[in-house]
Amino acid sequence: MSNFLLEIGTEELPADFARLVTSQLEQLVRNDLKEYRIGFEDVFCSSTPRRIFVIINSLADSSEDLIEERKGPPALKAFENGKPTQTANGFAKRYGLSVDALEVRNTPKGEFVFGRIFIKGESSENLIVGLIPKWINNIQGRRFMRWGEGDLRFSRPIRWILALLDDKEIKFTFSQADPPVISSRLSRGHRLYEKEVFVEATDSYVETLRGAGVMVSRQERFSLIKNLVSKASEDMNAKAALTNDLLNELTDLVEAPTLLIGEFQKSFLGLPAEVLSTVMQVHQRYIPLYLNDVSIDPLSLDANEILLPRFICICNGLSKPNKLIREGNEKVLRARFSDAEFFINADRSCESSIRRGKLSKVTFADGLGTLFDRVLRIEWLAETFLDHFSGNNSESDSKALKRAAYFCKHDLVSQMVGEFPELQGIMGAKYLLAEGESRDVSLAVLEQYLPRGQGSDLPKSFAGSALALVDRLELLLSIFAKGERPSGSSDPYALRRAANGVLNIIWDQEWNVNLFNLLFCSIKHWNKILGSLNINSDLLLNDLLDFFHQRITSLLEELGFDIDIVQSVAGETICKKRLLYDPTDVFIRASLINEMRKSNRLLAIHSVVNRASSLAEKNDLPSHILSALEVVDSNLFEKNSEHRMLDVVNSLEPIAKSNSSDRYSKLVDGLVDGAEALSNFFDGEDSVMVMTDNESIRKNRLNLLSVLRNQAHLIADFKLLVN
Repeated sequence: MSNFLLEIGTEELPADFARLVTSQLEQLVRNDLKEYRIGFEDVFCSSTPRRIFVIINSLADSSEDLIEERKGPPALKAFENGKPTQTANGFAKRYGLSVDALEVRNTPKGEFVFGRIFIKGESSENLIVGLIPKWINNIQGRRFMRWGEGDLRFSRPIRWILALLDDKEIKFTFSQADPPVISSRLSRGHRLYEKEVFVEATDSYVETLRGAGVMVSRQERFSLIKNLVSKASEDMNAKAALTNDLLNELTDLVEAPTLLIGEFQKSFLGLPAEVLSTVMQVHQRYIPLYLNDVSIDPLSLDANEILLPRFICICNGLSKPNKLIREGNEKVLRARFSDAEFFINADRSCESSIRRGKLSKVTFADGLGTLFDRVLRIEWLAETFLDHFSGNNSESDSKALKRAAYFCKHDLVSQMVGEFPELQGIMGAKYLLAEGESRDVSLAVLEQYLPRGQGSDLPKSFAGSALALVDRLELLLSIFAKGERPSGSSDPYALRRAANGVLNIIWDQEWNVNLFNLLFCSIKHWNKILGSLNINSDLLLNDLLDFFHQRITSLLEELGFDIDIVQSVAGETICKKRLLYDPTDVFIRASLINEMRKSNRLLAIHSVVNRASSLAEKNDLPSHILSALEVVDSNLFEKNSEHRMLDVVNSLEPIAKSNSSDRYSKLVDGLVDGAEALSNFFDGEDSVMVMTDNESIRKNRLNLLSVLRNQAHLIADFKLLVN
């Protein structure tokens, strides 16, 4: 048993590649070791900005021996009178076997000759030397490059390869690189460490590189940076805005993390906190420092009493950053802040209404006009949404929505958003508030972009939530109208995210919105204003129905609902129109069944409702009939259990027909309360034979069960639930 080390040394790797490559390489190594029958204890991969390495612990000296079986010709052709024929000799020779080693066995197709081939294990060292180029070539990533005259594509040029088996140097030439790279036991340390690094053995690799200024363990760097920032911010009585994305990026940008605290002029606190933070985090990879226990107003026009005039920088150096380095970082940040200040002043010299007009000079998408045309469609949708909305919103809410829709995209042509696209909506809202627009309108313009992604905050105000919804609906309607659909992993307009946003907003607000009617009405309007697209209205509506149906099922599963619960309320057997008539309805029903399962109440009714549903399939009673009055004749009853069953069905009828917000929970309560009566209908001394020979009685009983099935089906398709 030995420990194997492979280090692939490169030019500076992009941060995202350095993070993602390790899991790829580890899986490639594990798969090949198993395929070639090479025993090992564990595989560990990690990376720094200049290297990717893998360590295989307790690697077997050779691959395992293998005995394989080969099926040969029929026994009648292989042997005549007990003696091998030319056919048997040829089969044995092909696999290097003795004719005497051949076996005759019975198979379903008769007797055949079999041979057992012994394949001796190979040296693990030789096998791995052959596998290393394959591992390098099979690593995938974005923006790969070629260099020199070679054909190899990799994230950055490969400059050295270190390969050791314990303390033994593994020699080979990686000829696909240009120039070819010859493996050795030499590595390279930190950029500022000028000497090559001699690695004695695999076990000393980590400490040897540490002595050369490189912390090779990504997890160690991750933890160190996190702790350094936490300690420094605590000492300053501040809260560091270290996002997980930024922490990961910093981890993959440095090999020797050190911390620097810089300062900037207090006058820059006159800029919005989001501007300062975006400049620091996105453009400079600095960490902003917020005052502790500060309630941040998203519409605040400055960062006074929000941010400290300081920042944290994670450096990549062999020693503590000196004054010159600190002043250099402060100078760069000062220039960035000055640019942002200039952009804001330039933007504020132009009214938002003028910027709105400039949207007519920016193309949105082929066939869909300009951004100004898009705003007009959003305005129309906002009005139409209000017509279809049946919730409790005030007149001021409606006015705020219409006004926000009017201004919703004006900042897309601002200099600030042109330089910092991450601030779209945020800057638009702040500019509007500064110009005297109401807080409700300004907040709605900001909230239209929420949620910004999975796990992001949702809009809270009515106008903001409604604007965010119609903004996404406009995108879906327009892109679908021009014939584009998400396909596989390709979704350039982020339509899946847009549909998810629509549903999450509706569910979060608990709105009763008839999304089907809103789409139907909108498609008619789109046909008028986008006549050049020759829209097939029926096809477009069906495609959107299918798309939202997929999104509903996916979102419910992502929220943790069991798959059978999702299928019972939103599966293929459920009317897709019903799901969009009231999208909140499906979430309520899924939540109710989930709670029933957790409280074991589902067991009480699952079996009897399922039996009723199975028998009801033999009947032709329409699914919309919820009353037994006209389809069940109690004069045909023969047992008391039928009367009790009818009592249960009659008690559920007014609940099933009501539109009350708690009708589903009341239906469940009624089914649970009537579970014993329903069970007695099928089992026990007073039970009945539903499929009796008497046609009238059979039909009457099937109608009774069908009405019960229809009532229960308002909650879910119980047949799809796993007991």
